[in-house]
Amino acid sequence: MHRIWNIVGFLGLAAASTAHAQPLSLPDAQRLALARSQQLAAQDSAAAASREMAVAAGQLPDPVLKLGIDNLPVNGAERFSLTRDFMTMRRIGVMQELTRREKRDLRALRLGREAEKSLAEKDAAVAAIERETALAWLERYYAEALAAVLAEQVAQARLEVQAAEAAYRGARAGQADVITAHGTVASLEDRASEIGRRAAVAKSNLARWVGDAAERPLAFPPAMDSIPLEANALEAHLSGHPEIVALLRQEEIAATEARIAQASRRPDWTVEVAYQQRGPDFSNMVSLGVSVPLPWDRANRQDREAASKLAMAQQARAQREELLRAHAGEVRAMIVEWHSGRERLARYGRDLLPLARERAQAALAAYQGGRTSATELLGARRNEAEIRVQAVQLEMEVARLWARLSFLLPDHALHEELRK
Repeated sequence: MHRIWNIVGFLGLAAASTAHAQPLSLPDAQRLALARSQQLAAQDSAAAASREMAVAAGQLPDPVLKLGIDNLPVNGAERFSLTRDFMTMRRIGVMQELTRREKRDLRALRLGREAEKSLAEKDAAVAAIERETALAWLERYYAEALAAVLAEQVAQARLEVQAAEAAYRGARAGQADVITAHGTVASLEDRASEIGRRAAVAKSNLARWVGDAAERPLAFPPAMDSIPLEANALEAHLSGHPEIVALLRQEEIAATEARIAQASRRPDWTVEVAYQQRGPDFSNMVSLGVSVPLPWDRANRQDREAASKLAMAQQARAQREELLRAHAGEVRAMIVEWHSGRERLARYGRDLLPLARERAQAALAAYQGGRTSATELLGARRNEAEIRVQAVQLEMEVARLWARLSFLLPDHALHEELRK
């Protein structure tokens, strides 16, 4: 991006960069924000939890130990005896549900998709942290730039007050010129106070991401002449956007749940073996059994559940496609605004700022030659100051657009650097 500071002569940040504290660059601020974030650690934990559960879901259910007493008499001469009646048995057995391998694999796959979704959500968090940190950094940078421009204008206006008062005392200017000069100073001081408030708020917002490092002076911004996007291939590029990927994983989860529901149409068997001990006068026994659920109303139970899961998969697919189109439209609009802003910045640097400076210089020369009034001189000076402020504000808007476009996707290299 064409640096408007090369035109307006902004020197305040250059002085700040020579301070004892190491200047805080935009990439440094993003590294600090990522290192401080607990949200990324939470997403890592969520992914790890899903991976652990995926392993557990692939196993057979635990066997069930069964203990009991069958046919215990409760009245008569043999009541509560465990050995005298031939039907009384002490029983110990084991029951095992035989969940089919296909269903267990699908349950494990579903939880694996959950882990992938958590990682996609982590990528979305990384991109959001990088983007919001960049916006906070740029907000402070340009607020301080505006403060420096206005401080320079206030100092110049105070000198003009002194010149107007001296001219008034020498009968070369009227009292109206002195009042106008004082009014200009008051107006600029009020505006400088507002910009100072914005700079303080911007520093506070940056501290939300980088902590105490927000007290350091800021380095100059990185090059902002290009963005990593092409308007003609946005949908293909944005298909890797973390929010889109997260919805894709949700779609895969829903599709896997539909497959699980279809697999559940075939019931799982349960087998049981039991050893039964009777009194000393009778033989001990062994029992074997198999349990099978009877899907007697499959059309209204299993089939309905499978249809519901398929509908949820279609819903997730529709939401993903709609979000992709919405993102593409929004990004196209931002790209148009970014290009337009760059063209306007070039116009400020090429035409508006030089013309405003020339007008102010011409007004000064005319005033010194007695050909114009102090009011006209102050008007020319105010016009130049306003043009400079507008240039800074415009560059700030263009820089914001650059940050939103440049950090749509996470910087994996930066994140991997932090993990090492």
